[in-house]
Amino acid sequence: MLTVVILFLCFAIMLYFLLGGADFGAGIIELFTSNPNKNRTRRTMYQAIGPIWEANHMWLIIAVVILFVGFPDIYATLSIYLHIPILIMLMGIIARGTAFSFRNYDAIKGERTQNLYNHIFVYSSFVTPLFLGIIAGSAISGQINTTPTGFMQAYVYSWLNLFSIAVGLFTVTLCGFLAAIYLIGESTAEKDIKRFILKAKVLNILAFVCGGLVFLAAEIQNIHLAHWIFGNPISLTAVIAASISLVLLWITISKGKRFIARIFATFQVSMILLSVGYRHYPNLVIIKGGQNLSLLENHAPDKTIDTLGAALLIGSLFILPSLFYLYYSFKDRNREGH
Repeated sequence: MLTVVILFLCFAIMLYFLLGGADFGAGIIELFTSNPNKNRTRRTMYQAIGPIWEANHMWLIIAVVILFVGFPDIYATLSIYLHIPILIMLMGIIARGTAFSFRNYDAIKGERTQNLYNHIFVYSSFVTPLFLGIIAGSAISGQINTTPTGFMQAYVYSWLNLFSIAVGLFTVTLCGFLAAIYLIGESTAEKDIKRFILKAKVLNILAFVCGGLVFLAAEIQNIHLAHWIFGNPISLTAVIAASISLVLLWITISKGKRFIARIFATFQVSMILLSVGYRHYPNLVIIKGGQNLSLLENHAPDKTIDTLGAALLIGSLFILPSLFYLYYSFKDRNREGH
């Protein structure tokens, strides 16, 4: 049953990045959209993320619950030593969701309040994935110090470093890239399609640059990222597959096959996650000094894992069909023009 729980954890993290990441990316796209095109971008964005923008956070909740119940040592380490970036990320999620609702359903849509909601939405859409990436980078960087001599070593230097920030920026660009690809498929006007294709190209280039910064920062901090990825056949295969899918993605977009382009974009990001995650498995957190927190060793008692695994299996029978129906219902309504 431990394998089932770990698979659900990986599945939840991946879906949150793919769906929630594209959700955040829509706000990033809006942040870097010119004023004359903002309203058109917002309308397209509402149609794209409207069905699942709130449901996306369910995957984060599932991942947190799995860690809290099934891997308490890992949960405690992350929530203690990375509590500052986690708090900022959670505040960003709350601020973003609140602003998204208020700017759409505010009974008195004054210009001043709308501008306030718009600013909160777009900036929290940038900050949230930034700190999500910082948390991920900190977990694998080996900078978490469980025997600190002061506040800064315990709660700041573990995440406020070049590598973690580079991973955060890389995460932001990937989220924006995913959103741009998804928005291409939601657009009907040729002008909008061209705008989102241009944004996807720019964000693709920025993702490549930020990816280079991640490797550079890893070398500066003596983190053997290049060896982890290129020295492992599975991770190397995943990188090659991601590169091939990127080429196929732009070919399909040029041919107008926008739905297939979404599949290639999703596959590409999944391969990037796999290339890093596989090399570290089963270690989820690397502690300063070489100690690792493993999913196979640092887990709850077997009875707890068995109960958690059964709950996840039973719950998925209700949650997954409901999510599919929610998505289908919203898309069907959009097609009918309601």
